[in-house]
Amino acid sequence: MATIVEKILQKHSQEKVEAGEIVWIDLDIITAREFGGPNVVRHLRENFSGNYVAKPESTFFTFDLSVPAKTLKYALAQDICRKFAKETGIKVFDINQGIGTHVLIDRGVIKPGMTAVGTDSHYNILGAVGAFGQGMGDKDIAFAFKTGKTWFEVPYTMKVTVEGNYEFPAVARDLTFAVMGELGPAGALGKAIEYYGNAIEELSIDGRITLASQTTEMGGIIGFPPMDEKLKAFYNSRGVDFRPIHADKDVEYADEIHIDVNNLEPLMAAPPNPCNVHPVSEFEGMEIDGAFIGSCTNGRYEDLLAAARVLKGNRVKVPLTITPTTREVWLKVMKEGLWEIFAEAGAVLTNPGCGGCAEGMAGLIGDEVYLSTTNRNYPGKQGPGKLYLVSPVIAAASAIHGKVTIPERK
Repeated sequence: MATIVEKILQKHSQEKVEAGEIVWIDLDIITAREFGGPNVVRHLRENFSGNYVAKPESTFFTFDLSVPAKTLKYALAQDICRKFAKETGIKVFDINQGIGTHVLIDRGVIKPGMTAVGTDSHYNILGAVGAFGQGMGDKDIAFAFKTGKTWFEVPYTMKVTVEGNYEFPAVARDLTFAVMGELGPAGALGKAIEYYGNAIEELSIDGRITLASQTTEMGGIIGFPPMDEKLKAFYNSRGVDFRPIHADKDVEYADEIHIDVNNLEPLMAAPPNPCNVHPVSEFEGMEIDGAFIGSCTNGRYEDLLAAARVLKGNRVKVPLTITPTTREVWLKVMKEGLWEIFAEAGAVLTNPGCGGCAEGMAGLIGDEVYLSTTNRNYPGKQGPGKLYLVSPVIAAASAIHGKVTIPERK
């Protein structure tokens, strides 16, 4: 009997895969961002000679932290990566493409059942589309560049069933907060998660990406929603076919947790950590200095559409910065008129990337109170102020009024 993560790793290993064991796995995709990329290059040049990349056709640099480069340090880092890519024949997803993991998803580069590693602590977001993704340090990624392999301790798996029905203004981010509030910062420590239940099945692919993006904040290795017809449709639209992977029916899980989100109300995470979850109603009326919508957690098209519906016909009272995840999302926002809605509301729409979440783009805060749709809110994450994590819906409504606001049910 095997779990999803065990089946994926088994297909990529010559060893017997069992939870708790360390195995070597072949990698399908290997990436480095501009932040860690130069160190990867340095480790390769210092420790190896020639033939630095085992799989140039599936190895990439992704620029998403400071795009375009806002400092000389970032400009030089990107230059090092570009020159190394030209030397070795690997590809660069450059400053106009967006967040690396999301680019892999939107382009159909990453597929269900694949294995991938990169210099990104939220690389496990790839679990949303049925792939095993892990963030690793510069030395580990350099080794992966050179060999096309890595070692990994096979995680135990927990089963999380989320059931119930909810309506606007509660959205996928609120379901995610509900899970985080239940599990806490260590509830999934060192484990993979398999998600089940009607509330999970109802999530769009964008909503599943939101859920998967917070796996790291619960201590988890990776989280897998179902590989179902929605995922098939997503990949069919990109000309990609795949065979879904399911856990065996009689598999034994390390833990089984049930969460009820029936009549879910909007939630938020107060400082100093993303699992400090409360109902938004507890903070309703609290004055804010601004808001940010974006990051790998909530910068998808569905997120921006939800914000646009709230913003339409209104003007913001405090600064609101909006950063799409990828060029595909950015173009869709422009073509479908959302850009105009944001502009008329007084918001600032940036080029695709990580935004203020990575301290490399627009969205940083001073000693202020901000609402943000990013994944973390520890002190200094986006600046010295207080950061409250919310859904795009709450961020948009609150920016209009200059205080924490819950929009009316539609």
